[in-house]
Amino acid sequence: MKVLANDGISQAGIDVLESAGYVVLTDKVEQHDLIQTINSENIGALLVRSATTVRKDLIDACPNLKLIGRGGVGMDNIDVEYGRENGRLVVNTPGASSQSVAELVMGHLFSISRSLHDSYKNMSDGDFKVLKKKYGKGIELRGKKLVIVGFGRIGQNLASYALGCGMNVVAIDTYTEARNIILNLGNGVSASTTITPVSDMMPEIADADYISLHIPKQADGSAVISTAEFAAMKNGVRIVNAARGGVIDEDALIHALESKKVAAVALDVFENEPNPRKDLLNNENIACTPHVGAATIEAQDRIGTELADTIISNFGTF
Repeated sequence: MKVLANDGISQAGIDVLESAGYVVLTDKVEQHDLIQTINSENIGALLVRSATTVRKDLIDACPNLKLIGRGGVGMDNIDVEYGRENGRLVVNTPGASSQSVAELVMGHLFSISRSLHDSYKNMSDGDFKVLKKKYGKGIELRGKKLVIVGFGRIGQNLASYALGCGMNVVAIDTYTEARNIILNLGNGVSASTTITPVSDMMPEIADADYISLHIPKQADGSAVISTAEFAAMKNGVRIVNAARGGVIDEDALIHALESKKVAAVALDVFENEPNPRKDLLNNENIACTPHVGAATIEAQDRIGTELADTIISNFGTF
């Protein structure tokens, strides 16, 4: 059986599949050539990340395609229910990258609290004394209120890290059952606490110091954070979006930064990927990364081996 990992797969995942007799293809196929390639190469499993889309037309045109696998959490680039209704196994790896995304968010929280992203860009050509004055007004994370919007695996991992830094964490989620949060503190030390999410976001963002978004792109395309939500926030709030582009209204975000309602923002995702707007990339109060939340060596190994194990458990060895 042939497996096309169109957006890449770790060597660990390749090794597991090949040891079970699978042929793994990793050369990138452009979207417009994908149907032809799947059929001509008799591809049985298609593995994607966020760059490749798997829609109804592809599913209909590729009758021999048995499995569609998404390396990561979000599956908005796949017609999941249609695929399942038409006999395809559609899977993802929701837990494999949770820690990696949470760690990136923590890095961004530190960055936008101390202007690390902007000070670095200006150190080589700037006046040291001037820069010291400009960037000497940072704030600390300890004791601040972090509102996590979306409390699945990533949100819970982020809560663990944030609690370890002394932040006060509030969770927003449609599912409001209590979650047990484990803090692995190093040196073999661990602790646990319980966080019970609430469903109403607006009262909590009103006094949030930080907000981090971990929710899928909305089915109707609407933003979760737009003009009304920004208006409800206190002045000086800091925001991180490592979820999906479009969750934040980018026009409203720019206005909120210009009005000082929002002090700083970190974005790992954008509405117009892979060509984000330049006024976002060039804004000194926005820390940007190119959608790399899950892109650690450890996460890629976990994603690759989890997808490989799923394929083998469903289709056997050869």
